[in-house]
Amino acid sequence: MGFARTCSVALVGVEGVVVEVQADLEPGVAAFTLVGLPDKSLTESRDRVRAAVVNSHAEWPQKKLTVGLSPASVPKAGSGFDLAVACAVLGAAERIDPRVLADIVMIGELGLDGRVRPVRGILPAVLAAADAGYEQVVVPECAAAEASLVPGVSVLGVRSLRQLIAVLTDEPVPEEDPDEQGRPDPLLAGLRVPGTGAATGMHSVGAAQQDHGHDLADVVGQISARTAVEVAAAGGHHLFLEGPPGAGKTMLAERLPAVLPPLGRQESLEVTAVHSVAGLLPPGKPLIDVAPYCAPHHSATMQALVGGGPGVARPGAVCLAHRGVLFLDEAPEFSSHALDALRQPLEAGHVVIARSAGVVRFPARFLMVLAANPCPCGRFSQRDSMCECPPSAIRRYQARLSGPLLDRVDLRVEVDPVTRSELTRDARGESTATVADRVRAARERAAARLSGTPWRTNSDVPGRELRSRWHAAAGALDEAERNLERGVLTARGLDRVLRVAWTVADLAGHDRPDATDVALALQLRTGVPRGAPMAIGARA
Repeated sequence: MGFARTCSVALVGVEGVVVEVQADLEPGVAAFTLVGLPDKSLTESRDRVRAAVVNSHAEWPQKKLTVGLSPASVPKAGSGFDLAVACAVLGAAERIDPRVLADIVMIGELGLDGRVRPVRGILPAVLAAADAGYEQVVVPECAAAEASLVPGVSVLGVRSLRQLIAVLTDEPVPEEDPDEQGRPDPLLAGLRVPGTGAATGMHSVGAAQQDHGHDLADVVGQISARTAVEVAAAGGHHLFLEGPPGAGKTMLAERLPAVLPPLGRQESLEVTAVHSVAGLLPPGKPLIDVAPYCAPHHSATMQALVGGGPGVARPGAVCLAHRGVLFLDEAPEFSSHALDALRQPLEAGHVVIARSAGVVRFPARFLMVLAANPCPCGRFSQRDSMCECPPSAIRRYQARLSGPLLDRVDLRVEVDPVTRSELTRDARGESTATVADRVRAARERAAARLSGTPWRTNSDVPGRELRSRWHAAAGALDEAERNLERGVLTARGLDRVLRVAWTVADLAGHDRPDATDVALALQLRTGVPRGAPMAIGARA
């Protein structure tokens, strides 16, 4: 009789639970039993592990074998337990010293030939192991850089089970077959299968895509919209752009991520963990240090937006846009149920998905940008009569964006068509780098003011705290309060105007918002011109 144990990690969303993998060998008819609430892919590991052990030139024990995954009450899913199961079996068969395995966490899937391939969620799994006090982790070789992002953990990257056995038994490490060196590994393709998982109908844009000519200087005219983009980036405020096709709404949204400051270390780990679980980490870049950009198609379902799906819940678009930008182009064309599902993550900063198998929590603190045409044909305007849509069709189209959702959007800007004079003029607007520098300085002012509090940006601060702890200049809020009395603003709307006013003041270098800052905040909130200068650069 033999017994051995090692550890692996079960992921629940982006949070991990350390699982003890125990193997017990007893005399009897040769059989392999796996217990501990495994899913289908984990149950199939019995065949993968047996073939991998045999093809790694190790002897498979011909006894009654029981492998238990503890705690048994936690559902286990995925193929990431293969490596731990194989080593536990070899430890019980005394091919590996069981004492060596006890304090090691192993994560990886085994091919039938014994090669170790990566699985989704390496980073959150290693974070969970570190939080539980483990200091040694074994992962696939190609995922070692991702696992090494966690401080205080010794990471061993292996390419095959043969290599791992040699390392654990102090034997010479076998060299790789020279014919395999430099060739594409087909086992690595499963992490990014087109058309599967949370990536369906959406894409995540990193620094490589943001640098392909996406400069704010390319946007012709649109002073008010450019100002709104700058204010949104500086304070983390949600933005609604309404205008005809071809006015530049998508151009502005695509350039917003490059205006945002680079992610801090903790933010980068959060974003990388979500993308790791979704299987969307950029090749060769284990740490995402720029704001992500996610733009799902308007046919996306509610599960694609907020997360979910059959079996284990996967992160949706709002989670993939965590600490970045979620752009919903043609917003009225989205399902009303999908749009209304955004209201909770907009307020809470996370998504909670309840399923029969358990509850999953994903982070979802993002900057939302909505873009919409004014009517079905896109030509409705109060300045001309080119639109041929009947008034009832215009009302129905605009009503697809519910009032409660729009009330959570701080900035609402009408994007006018570009005129001939603006299009033929040689003058270029401010570049992305210039605006980004101003946004970074504004965020530093806000961070200094909010130091010692749980909030990081002006959009996070509750209105009660803004009114009681940080006061605007005397008389600055008079016009906003009159709008509240007339019903133009709700109580939530007044709080959001105050948050935007603080952001405008930070961009302009003011110690606190004055009447001009509040007037611009009101204009960006209601869309009604109030005689305030729109260009932040001219006011700073």
